[in-house]
Amino acid sequence: MKVRVAHLSDIHFGGELTEAVEAATREVVAFAPTLTVVTGDLTLNGQPSEFRAAARWLARLPAPRIVTPGNHDTPYWNLFLRSLAPFDRYRRNIGREEAAVFDAPDLAARSLNSARGAQPRLNWSRGAISMRRLREIDWRTDSPAPLRLFACHHPLLFLEGAPVEGGVRCGTEAVAELVRADVDLILSGHVHNPFVIPLPGAGPGRWAIGAGTLSRRLRGTPASYTTIVAAGEVFEVTALGWSGQRFEPFQTWRLPTKPA
Repeated sequence: MKVRVAHLSDIHFGGELTEAVEAATREVVAFAPTLTVVTGDLTLNGQPSEFRAAARWLARLPAPRIVTPGNHDTPYWNLFLRSLAPFDRYRRNIGREEAAVFDAPDLAARSLNSARGAQPRLNWSRGAISMRRLREIDWRTDSPAPLRLFACHHPLLFLEGAPVEGGVRCGTEAVAELVRADVDLILSGHVHNPFVIPLPGAGPGRWAIGAGTLSRRLRGTPASYTTIVAAGEVFEVTALGWSGQRFEPFQTWRLPTKPA
């Protein structure tokens, strides 16, 4: 088994770092991933022009792709539209915001929208997971896929020292449900800094992985994207940081996969 995943997040068209986006696009094409995963915040303020730019960019990335929205992919400053029709612009330009599915002989991947346009709490931009929809995800495939991957925008776990907090409603319960579903990797964005942490209660070889940002909204680390290569008993996870001229590895993890 050898699976290659390109993981990008938080491009924030309208506030993107243009040279980094262009270089990352070329490199991801050359990487030839089994799957390209984009974990939300495609736009800065959910404006139509930003969505059009995001759609053009996504079309240049290698297929197959799983794309899920973030909290910025709503009409960010329009409370009326954000409350009543938060993902209409996303649907018109990008596609369905819920429950993407990808199956290949060595990989089964699913996603769920963790973003909301409004919530009954002060910080509406924090994440929320519908446990009903999570439990409805069908992980069955035509062939036994040894690797299961789940993607959403907000980190489901508390990240100590992170510059922002995902604050996901039902995050702990969602992780437990994904562990029961035998998920190996949970991919997310939102915090703009790459990370890797083990999934609690899952046993060895199962991980939460976060990608950085390709925008100007930096939070202490370079603009970056992440590659994941699953080969045998090891996940090779590399966060590639933008130097101003090129991408260079600035964080690398060699992680065990779960025991056979």
